[in-house]
Amino acid sequence: MAIVQAMCPQPNGLRQWLRAREVASRAGVSVSTVKRHLAALRIAGQIVREGQGRATRYSLARSVPSSESQAGDVPRMADVVPWSSRARALRGWLQQPLGARPPVGYSRAFVDEYIPNQTSLLPASIAQSLAEEGRMQGQQPAGTYAQQVWGSFLIDLSWASSRLEGNRYSLRDTEVLFKRGTVDTDVDAVMLLNHKAAIEFLVEAVPEYGMSTAAIHHLHALLMQDLLADAAGLGAIRRKVVSIRGTAYIPLQAPSFLEDVFERIQEKARRIKNPVECAFFLWVNLAYLQPFEDGNKRTSRLAANIPLMLANCAPLSFLDVRVEDYATAMLGIYERCDASVAVELFAWTYRRSMAKYARQVAAVAGLSEIPMSDMADGRPRSNREEASNGGSGDCRHGFPD
Repeated sequence: MAIVQAMCPQPNGLRQWLRAREVASRAGVSVSTVKRHLAALRIAGQIVREGQGRATRYSLARSVPSSESQAGDVPRMADVVPWSSRARALRGWLQQPLGARPPVGYSRAFVDEYIPNQTSLLPASIAQSLAEEGRMQGQQPAGTYAQQVWGSFLIDLSWASSRLEGNRYSLRDTEVLFKRGTVDTDVDAVMLLNHKAAIEFLVEAVPEYGMSTAAIHHLHALLMQDLLADAAGLGAIRRKVVSIRGTAYIPLQAPSFLEDVFERIQEKARRIKNPVECAFFLWVNLAYLQPFEDGNKRTSRLAANIPLMLANCAPLSFLDVRVEDYATAMLGIYERCDASVAVELFAWTYRRSMAKYARQVAAVAGLSEIPMSDMADGRPRSNREEASNGGSGDCRHGFPD
Protein backbone atom coordinates (compact mmCIF):
# COMPACT_ATOMS: atom_id res chain seq x y z
CA MET A 1 0.00 0.00 0.00
CA ALA A 2 1.45 3.35 -1.06
CA ILE A 3 0.27 4.99 2.15
CA VAL A 4 2.25 2.57 4.32
CA GLN A 5 5.32 2.80 2.11
CA ALA A 6 5.20 6.59 2.41
CA MET A 7 5.52 6.24 6.17
CA CYS A 8 8.42 3.77 6.24
CA PRO A 9 11.35 4.65 8.52
CA GLN A 10 14.07 6.91 7.18
CA PRO A 11 17.38 5.39 5.96
CA ASN A 12 18.90 6.07 9.39
CA GLY A 13 16.19 3.92 10.96
CA LEU A 14 14.37 6.77 12.68
CA ARG A 15 10.58 6.62 12.60
CA GLN A 16 8.72 9.34 10.74
CA TRP A 17 5.90 11.45 12.16
CA LEU A 18 3.85 12.81 9.28
CA ARG A 19 0.71 14.88 8.88
CA ALA A 20 -2.06 13.44 6.71
CA ARG A 21 -1.31 16.03 4.02
CA GLU A 22 2.34 14.97 3.90
CA VAL A 23 1.38 11.31 3.54
CA ALA A 24 -1.08 12.20 0.77
CA SER A 25 1.62 14.12 -1.12
CA ARG A 26 4.08 11.24 -0.91
CA ALA A 27 1.49 8.57 -1.79
CA GLY A 28 -0.07 10.58 -4.62
CA VAL A 29 -3.65 10.30 -3.32
CA SER A 30 -6.16 12.71 -1.83
CA VAL A 31 -6.04 13.79 1.80
CA SER A 32 -9.55 12.42 2.43
CA THR A 33 -8.50 8.99 1.13
CA VAL A 34 -5.39 9.04 3.31
CA LYS A 35 -7.42 9.89 6.39
CA ARG A 36 -9.80 6.99 5.75
CA HIS A 37 -6.92 4.53 5.40
CA LEU A 38 -5.09 5.94 8.41
CA ALA A 39 -8.23 5.44 10.51
CA ALA A 40 -8.44 1.78 9.45
CA LEU A 41 -4.71 1.24 10.02
CA ARG A 42 -4.94 2.80 13.47
CA ILE A 43 -7.85 0.51 14.39
CA ALA A 44 -5.69 -2.42 13.27
CA GLY A 45 -2.92 -1.26 15.59
CA GLN A 46 -0.51 -0.58 12.73
CA ILE A 47 -0.54 3.23 13.02
CA VAL A 48 -0.07 5.43 16.08
CA ARG A 49 -1.28 9.00 16.32
CA GLU A 50 -0.25 11.98 18.42
CA GLY A 51 -1.51 15.51 18.74
CA GLN A 52 -4.89 17.01 17.91
CA GLY A 53 -6.40 19.12 15.17
CA ARG A 54 -3.85 20.57 12.77
CA ALA A 55 -1.05 19.24 14.95
CA THR A 56 -2.13 15.61 14.45
CA ARG A 57 0.69 13.42 13.18
CA TYR A 58 0.94 9.72 12.36
CA SER A 59 3.67 7.10 12.38
CA LEU A 60 3.99 3.37 11.79
CA ALA A 61 3.81 1.39 15.01
CA ARG A 62 7.28 0.21 15.99
CA SER A 63 6.17 -3.41 16.29
CA VAL A 64 5.02 -3.61 12.65
CA PRO A 65 7.70 -4.47 10.06
CA SER A 66 6.91 -2.53 6.90
CA SER A 67 7.84 -5.61 4.85
CA GLU A 68 4.62 -7.25 6.03
CA SER A 69 2.58 -4.79 3.99
CA GLN A 70 1.18 -5.85 0.66
CA ALA A 71 -0.54 -3.77 -1.97
CA GLY A 72 -4.12 -3.03 -1.05
CA ASP A 73 -3.94 -4.66 2.39
CA VAL A 74 -3.92 -3.43 5.94
CA PRO A 75 -0.66 -4.88 7.40
CA ARG A 76 -1.14 -8.14 9.20
CA MET A 77 -1.68 -8.09 12.93
CA ALA A 78 0.08 -10.44 15.32
CA ASP A 79 -1.37 -13.94 15.22
CA VAL A 80 -1.03 -14.46 18.97
CA VAL A 81 -2.56 -12.36 21.72
CA PRO A 82 0.20 -10.44 23.58
CA TRP A 83 -0.83 -11.57 27.08
CA SER A 84 -0.11 -9.34 30.08
CA SER A 85 1.64 -10.70 33.18
CA ARG A 86 -1.71 -11.00 34.97
CA ALA A 87 -3.25 -12.96 32.12
CA ARG A 88 -0.18 -15.22 31.92
CA ALA A 89 -0.48 -15.90 35.64
CA LEU A 90 -4.13 -16.94 35.28
CA ARG A 91 -3.30 -19.11 32.27
CA GLY A 92 -0.55 -20.78 34.30
CA TRP A 93 -2.93 -21.50 37.20
CA LEU A 94 -5.49 -23.02 34.83
CA GLN A 95 -2.85 -25.32 33.36
CA GLN A 96 -2.72 -27.25 36.63
CA PRO A 97 -4.21 -30.77 36.49
CA LEU A 98 -7.97 -30.70 36.96
CA GLY A 99 -7.64 -32.59 40.24
CA ALA A 100 -5.46 -29.81 41.65
CA ARG A 101 -8.12 -27.16 41.02
CA PRO A 102 -10.85 -27.06 43.71
CA PRO A 103 -14.50 -27.55 42.66
CA VAL A 104 -16.37 -24.25 42.49
CA GLY A 105 -19.99 -23.28 41.93
CA TYR A 106 -21.66 -20.25 40.39
CA SER A 107 -20.99 -16.98 42.22
CA ARG A 108 -24.02 -14.71 42.00
CA ALA A 109 -21.87 -11.85 43.26
CA PHE A 110 -20.32 -11.72 39.78
CA VAL A 111 -23.51 -10.15 38.43
CA ASP A 112 -25.09 -8.81 41.64
CA GLU A 113 -22.09 -6.64 42.53
CA TYR A 114 -21.90 -5.21 39.03
CA ILE A 115 -23.36 -1.68 38.93
CA PRO A 116 -23.96 -0.47 35.36
CA ASN A 117 -21.94 2.65 34.47
CA GLN A 118 -20.17 2.62 37.84
CA THR A 119 -18.28 -0.66 37.82
CA SER A 120 -17.01 -2.41 34.71
CA LEU A 121 -15.56 -5.71 33.56
CA LEU A 122 -13.45 -4.13 30.83
CA PRO A 123 -10.95 -1.48 31.93
CA ALA A 124 -12.77 1.82 31.35
CA SER A 125 -10.05 3.16 29.04
CA ILE A 126 -10.25 0.07 26.80
CA ALA A 127 -14.05 0.14 26.67
CA GLN A 128 -14.04 3.83 25.78
CA SER A 129 -11.36 3.62 23.11
CA LEU A 130 -12.93 0.56 21.48
CA ALA A 131 -16.34 2.24 21.42
CA GLU A 132 -14.92 5.41 19.88
CA GLU A 133 -12.86 3.57 17.28
CA GLY A 134 -15.60 1.10 16.39
CA ARG A 135 -18.55 3.47 16.04
CA MET A 136 -19.76 4.50 12.59
CA GLN A 137 -19.47 8.22 11.91
CA GLY A 138 -22.61 10.32 11.63
CA GLN A 139 -26.19 9.74 12.70
CA GLN A 140 -27.50 6.52 11.17
CA PRO A 141 -30.38 4.19 12.07
CA ALA A 142 -29.48 1.33 14.40
CA GLY A 143 -28.08 -1.64 12.52
CA THR A 144 -26.69 0.40 9.60
CA TYR A 145 -23.09 -0.72 10.20
CA ALA A 146 -24.06 -4.40 10.29
CA GLN A 147 -26.09 -3.98 7.10
CA GLN A 148 -23.16 -2.41 5.24
CA VAL A 149 -20.81 -5.31 6.05
CA TRP A 150 -23.59 -7.89 6.05
CA GLY A 151 -22.13 -10.43 3.61
CA SER A 152 -18.74 -10.84 5.25
CA PHE A 153 -20.09 -10.56 8.77
CA LEU A 154 -22.58 -13.38 8.19
CA ILE A 155 -19.88 -15.75 6.98
CA ASP A 156 -17.20 -14.61 9.46
CA LEU A 157 -19.29 -15.02 12.60
CA SER A 158 -21.02 -18.21 11.45
CA TRP A 159 -17.72 -19.86 10.60
CA ALA A 160 -15.66 -18.53 13.53
CA SER A 161 -18.33 -19.35 16.14
CA SER A 162 -18.88 -22.84 14.71
CA ARG A 163 -15.14 -23.49 14.53
CA LEU A 164 -14.89 -22.78 18.26
CA GLU A 165 -17.35 -25.65 18.74
CA GLY A 166 -15.23 -28.08 16.74
CA ASN A 167 -16.87 -27.59 13.34
CA ARG A 168 -14.74 -29.03 10.51
CA TYR A 169 -15.92 -26.81 7.64
CA SER A 170 -13.42 -24.38 6.12
CA LEU A 171 -14.30 -20.76 5.48
CA ARG A 172 -14.63 -21.49 1.77
CA ASP A 173 -16.83 -24.54 2.45
CA THR A 174 -19.05 -22.30 4.58
CA GLU A 175 -19.51 -19.86 1.71
CA VAL A 176 -20.44 -22.70 -0.65
CA LEU A 177 -22.88 -24.14 1.88
CA PHE A 178 -24.61 -20.79 2.35
CA LYS A 179 -25.01 -20.36 -1.38
CA ARG A 180 -26.41 -23.87 -1.73
CA GLY A 181 -28.55 -23.60 1.39
CA THR A 182 -29.41 -27.32 1.60
CA VAL A 183 -28.29 -30.00 4.02
CA ASP A 184 -28.97 -33.67 4.62
CA THR A 185 -27.69 -35.16 7.90
CA ASP A 186 -24.36 -33.35 8.26
CA VAL A 187 -24.26 -32.02 11.83
CA ASP A 188 -21.53 -29.51 10.96
CA ALA A 189 -23.66 -28.11 8.13
CA VAL A 190 -26.68 -27.88 10.43
CA MET A 191 -24.61 -25.93 12.95
CA LEU A 192 -23.46 -23.46 10.31
CA LEU A 193 -26.90 -23.00 8.75
CA ASN A 194 -28.35 -22.46 12.22
CA HIS A 195 -25.80 -19.71 12.79
CA LYS A 196 -26.80 -18.17 9.48
CA ALA A 197 -30.49 -18.17 10.44
CA ALA A 198 -29.73 -16.74 13.89
CA ILE A 199 -27.54 -13.94 12.53
CA GLU A 200 -30.14 -13.07 9.91
CA PHE A 201 -32.70 -12.77 12.71
CA LEU A 202 -30.25 -10.73 14.78
CA VAL A 203 -29.50 -8.18 12.08
CA GLU A 204 -33.15 -7.79 11.17
CA ALA A 205 -34.71 -7.84 14.66
CA VAL A 206 -32.27 -5.78 16.75
CA PRO A 207 -33.09 -2.39 15.19
CA GLU A 208 -36.78 -3.04 15.78
CA TYR A 209 -36.84 -4.77 19.15
CA GLY A 210 -33.60 -3.63 20.78
CA MET A 211 -32.08 -5.63 23.61
CA SER A 212 -34.76 -7.98 24.86
CA THR A 213 -34.87 -11.24 26.76
CA ALA A 214 -37.16 -12.69 24.11
CA ALA A 215 -34.58 -12.00 21.40
CA ILE A 216 -31.94 -14.03 23.24
CA HIS A 217 -34.36 -16.90 23.79
CA HIS A 218 -35.11 -16.88 20.07
CA LEU A 219 -31.41 -16.72 19.18
CA HIS A 220 -30.86 -19.89 21.18
CA ALA A 221 -33.79 -21.64 19.53
CA LEU A 222 -32.44 -20.83 16.06
CA LEU A 223 -28.86 -21.80 16.94
CA MET A 224 -29.82 -25.19 18.38
CA GLN A 225 -32.62 -26.25 16.04
CA ASP A 226 -32.18 -29.96 15.19
CA LEU A 227 -29.19 -30.15 17.54
CA LEU A 228 -30.97 -30.85 20.83
CA ALA A 229 -32.32 -34.30 21.71
CA ASP A 230 -35.43 -32.67 23.15
CA ALA A 231 -36.96 -29.83 21.13
CA ALA A 232 -38.61 -28.55 24.31
CA GLY A 233 -35.22 -27.15 25.30
CA LEU A 234 -35.05 -24.77 22.34
CA GLY A 235 -34.99 -21.22 23.66
CA ALA A 236 -36.03 -22.41 27.13
CA ILE A 237 -34.29 -22.03 30.48
CA ARG A 238 -32.94 -25.49 31.18
CA ARG A 239 -34.52 -27.93 33.58
CA LYS A 240 -31.77 -30.48 33.24
CA VAL A 241 -28.54 -30.90 35.16
CA VAL A 242 -25.49 -30.03 33.07
CA SER A 243 -21.81 -30.54 33.67
CA ILE A 244 -18.84 -29.20 31.74
CA ARG A 245 -15.92 -31.49 31.03
CA GLY A 246 -12.44 -30.15 31.60
CA THR A 247 -13.32 -27.70 34.36
CA ALA A 248 -13.87 -27.71 38.10
CA TYR A 249 -16.86 -25.39 37.63
CA ILE A 250 -20.31 -26.73 38.55
CA PRO A 251 -23.11 -24.61 37.01
CA LEU A 252 -26.32 -23.67 38.80
CA GLN A 253 -29.04 -26.31 38.51
CA ALA A 254 -32.29 -24.81 39.91
CA PRO A 255 -34.50 -23.55 37.01
CA SER A 256 -36.12 -20.79 39.07
CA PHE A 257 -32.71 -19.49 40.15
CA LEU A 258 -31.41 -19.67 36.58
CA GLU A 259 -34.37 -17.71 35.29
CA ASP A 260 -34.00 -15.06 37.99
CA VAL A 261 -30.29 -14.52 37.29
CA PHE A 262 -30.90 -14.59 33.53
CA GLU A 263 -33.42 -11.75 33.87
CA ARG A 264 -31.02 -9.91 36.16
CA ILE A 265 -28.27 -10.09 33.52
CA GLN A 266 -30.61 -8.68 30.86
CA GLU A 267 -31.85 -5.90 33.13
CA LYS A 268 -28.31 -4.76 33.90
CA ALA A 269 -27.18 -5.06 30.29
CA ARG A 270 -29.97 -2.73 29.15
CA ARG A 271 -28.64 -0.02 31.50
CA ILE A 272 -25.00 -0.13 30.34
CA LYS A 273 -24.27 2.95 28.25
CA ASN A 274 -20.98 1.89 26.66
CA PRO A 275 -21.87 -0.63 23.91
CA VAL A 276 -18.51 -2.41 24.04
CA GLU A 277 -18.68 -2.89 27.81
CA CYS A 278 -22.24 -4.14 27.34
CA ALA A 279 -21.10 -6.61 24.66
CA PHE A 280 -18.40 -7.96 26.97
CA PHE A 281 -20.83 -8.12 29.92
CA LEU A 282 -23.31 -10.22 27.92
CA TRP A 283 -20.60 -12.43 26.44
CA VAL A 284 -19.07 -13.53 29.74
CA ASN A 285 -22.22 -13.55 31.88
CA LEU A 286 -24.36 -15.68 29.56
CA ALA A 287 -21.58 -18.22 29.18
CA TYR A 288 -20.93 -18.25 32.93
CA LEU A 289 -24.57 -18.75 33.90
CA GLN A 290 -25.18 -21.58 31.39
CA PRO A 291 -28.94 -20.86 31.26
CA PHE A 292 -29.65 -23.27 28.40
CA GLU A 293 -29.28 -27.01 28.02
CA ASP A 294 -26.58 -26.57 25.36
CA GLY A 295 -25.35 -23.84 23.01
CA ASN A 296 -24.66 -21.26 25.72
CA LYS A 297 -21.34 -20.03 24.33
CA ARG A 298 -22.77 -19.79 20.83
CA THR A 299 -25.68 -17.75 22.15
CA SER A 300 -23.35 -15.49 24.13
CA ARG A 301 -21.23 -14.73 21.06
CA LEU A 302 -24.23 -13.66 19.00
CA ALA A 303 -25.88 -11.81 21.89
CA ALA A 304 -22.70 -9.76 22.39
CA ASN A 305 -23.41 -8.18 19.00
CA ILE A 306 -26.78 -6.75 20.08
CA PRO A 307 -25.45 -3.62 21.86
CA LEU A 308 -22.85 -3.11 19.13
CA MET A 309 -25.55 -3.12 16.46
CA LEU A 310 -27.77 -0.75 18.42
CA ALA A 311 -24.89 1.75 18.70
CA ASN A 312 -23.73 1.26 15.09
CA CYS A 313 -20.37 -0.07 16.19
CA ALA A 314 -18.42 -2.59 14.15
CA PRO A 315 -19.79 -6.11 14.71
CA LEU A 316 -17.79 -8.72 16.60
CA SER A 317 -17.04 -11.92 14.70
CA PHE A 318 -14.30 -13.56 16.86
CA LEU A 319 -11.90 -13.65 13.93
CA ASP A 320 -8.78 -15.83 14.29
CA VAL A 321 -9.44 -16.79 17.93
CA ARG A 322 -7.74 -20.04 18.87
CA VAL A 323 -9.90 -22.69 20.54
CA GLU A 324 -7.47 -23.09 23.42
CA ASP A 325 -7.39 -19.34 24.09
CA TYR A 326 -11.17 -19.14 24.06
CA ALA A 327 -11.45 -22.09 26.43
CA THR A 328 -8.92 -20.51 28.80
CA ALA A 329 -10.85 -17.22 28.80
CA MET A 330 -14.02 -19.07 29.77
CA LEU A 331 -12.25 -21.18 32.40
CA GLY A 332 -10.91 -18.02 34.02
CA ILE A 333 -14.50 -16.82 34.44
CA TYR A 334 -15.87 -20.21 35.47
CA GLU A 335 -13.30 -21.13 38.09
CA ARG A 336 -11.91 -17.81 39.34
CA CYS A 337 -14.38 -15.09 38.26
CA ASP A 338 -11.24 -13.60 36.76
CA ALA A 339 -11.77 -11.82 33.43
CA SER A 340 -8.13 -10.93 32.72
CA VAL A 341 -7.67 -13.43 29.87
CA ALA A 342 -11.20 -12.79 28.55
CA VAL A 343 -10.57 -9.01 28.49
CA GLU A 344 -7.40 -9.30 26.46
CA LEU A 345 -8.81 -11.89 24.07
CA PHE A 346 -11.95 -9.79 23.53
CA ALA A 347 -10.03 -6.56 22.87
CA TRP A 348 -7.64 -8.35 20.52
CA THR A 349 -10.32 -10.03 18.42
CA TYR A 350 -12.61 -6.98 18.39
CA ARG A 351 -9.80 -4.84 16.99
CA ARG A 352 -9.36 -7.42 14.23
CA SER A 353 -13.07 -7.24 13.46
CA MET A 354 -12.99 -3.42 13.47
CA ALA A 355 -10.03 -3.33 11.09
CA LYS A 356 -11.71 -5.62 8.57
CA TYR A 357 -15.14 -3.99 8.65
CA ALA A 358 -13.78 -0.42 8.63
CA ARG A 359 -12.13 -1.22 5.32
CA GLN A 360 -15.36 -2.64 3.96
CA VAL A 361 -17.37 0.40 4.99
CA ALA A 362 -14.79 2.49 3.14
CA ALA A 363 -15.19 0.19 0.12
CA VAL A 364 -18.96 0.67 0.17
CA ALA A 365 -18.38 4.42 0.11
CA GLY A 366 -16.14 4.03 -2.94
CA LEU A 367 -12.94 4.85 -1.05
CA SER A 368 -11.04 1.68 -1.99
CA GLU A 369 -11.15 -1.19 -4.42
CA ILE A 370 -11.58 -3.89 -1.79
CA PRO A 371 -14.44 -6.16 -2.96
CA MET A 372 -17.25 -7.25 -0.69
CA SER A 373 -17.93 -10.94 -0.21
CA ASP A 374 -20.07 -12.76 -2.73
CA MET A 375 -22.65 -12.99 0.03
CA ALA A 376 -23.06 -9.21 0.17
CA ASP A 377 -25.65 -8.93 -2.60
CA GLY A 378 -29.01 -8.94 -0.92
CA ARG A 379 -30.49 -7.98 2.39
CA PRO A 380 -30.79 -10.51 5.24
CA ARG A 381 -33.95 -12.46 5.00
CA SER A 382 -36.21 -12.92 7.99
CA ASN A 383 -36.16 -16.30 9.61
CA ARG A 384 -38.80 -16.45 12.30
CA GLU A 385 -39.83 -20.07 11.89
CA GLU A 386 -40.60 -21.80 15.12
CA ALA A 387 -37.75 -24.11 16.07
CA SER A 388 -38.75 -27.76 16.01
CA ASN A 389 -37.53 -31.31 15.45
CA GLY A 390 -35.04 -32.75 17.89
CA GLY A 391 -31.66 -34.17 17.02
CA SER A 392 -28.34 -34.53 18.70
CA GLY A 393 -25.26 -32.35 18.80
CA ASP A 394 -21.76 -32.74 20.07
CA CYS A 395 -18.73 -30.67 20.98
CA ARG A 396 -15.58 -32.31 19.80
CA HIS A 397 -12.93 -30.28 21.56
CA GLY A 398 -14.09 -31.46 24.98
CA PHE A 399 -15.29 -28.07 26.20
CA PRO A 400 -19.06 -28.11 25.72
CA ASP A 401 -21.38 -25.12 25.74
